[in-house]
Amino acid sequence: MNTRHEQDGYLIDLAERLRAHGLPADRVEATVADLTAHLEESGADDAEAEFGPADEFAAQLVPATGERAPVAQGERVETWRWMADIYVDEELLNRFGDEGWEVERVDALGRFVSHRDLAEPQRWEYRRELVTGGREGLDERLAPDGWEACGAWVVYAWFKRPRAASLGPAAEVASPPPVPGRSRFFSRKFYVLLAVLAAAVAVSGISVAVGDGEETGAGFVVGLLCGAGAVAAVLWITQTWLARSRRP
Repeated sequence: MNTRHEQDGYLIDLAERLRAHGLPADRVEATVADLTAHLEESGADDAEAEFGPADEFAAQLVPATGERAPVAQGERVETWRWMADIYVDEELLNRFGDEGWEVERVDALGRFVSHRDLAEPQRWEYRRELVTGGREGLDERLAPDGWEACGAWVVYAWFKRPRAASLGPAAEVASPPPVPGRSRFFSRKFYVLLAVLAAAVAVSGISVAVGDGEETGAGFVVGLLCGAGAVAAVLWITQTWLARSRRP
């Protein structure tokens, strides 16, 4: 099992490699902070097992800033990595799909790893499916309609298909817009959810601490209710996600 010191060593090595790739210092700092938070939240104790070798991971992260990746002479493909919350992911996937972005996979951080053909960009469309009970038979069920799996993360799987089958020559993107200027797309609902959960947890903790010395245990009861409220919020949002995942 890796120690925290070894994790820090991995992140320091990664930061040096990112700077060597030409990533600005502020971007390097923000990236390392995001990765540190991810390790803490996920409980992962082996950074290299989570992200892969530092040199390879650094090469993957450089285009993730939302800027156009350098394209060498003769190359025909540009790459882009981005992420979005569950409230807006399908909408954005289809918007960017209309700009020629094809998702290859979803990486360990939940980002859509995408590429676009510079010579003949084609339109793509996407859909998301809930896979809490496993995805047995899901690929086969969607395949006759042209859907192909392009990534999975936690309890969701995403599928893509080219729009050429329905649009014909119109599926080609005549003048593709530049790479979007950012790589994170979080909705207002997502931030509200985070704020509500953070407040509920904080109130619960304070109430328990205050009521610790009370003979009546009122503080504990209040804390318990607040904690239950936080759980209810999570359940409510899960139900919302489920509803959004259903297809007629």
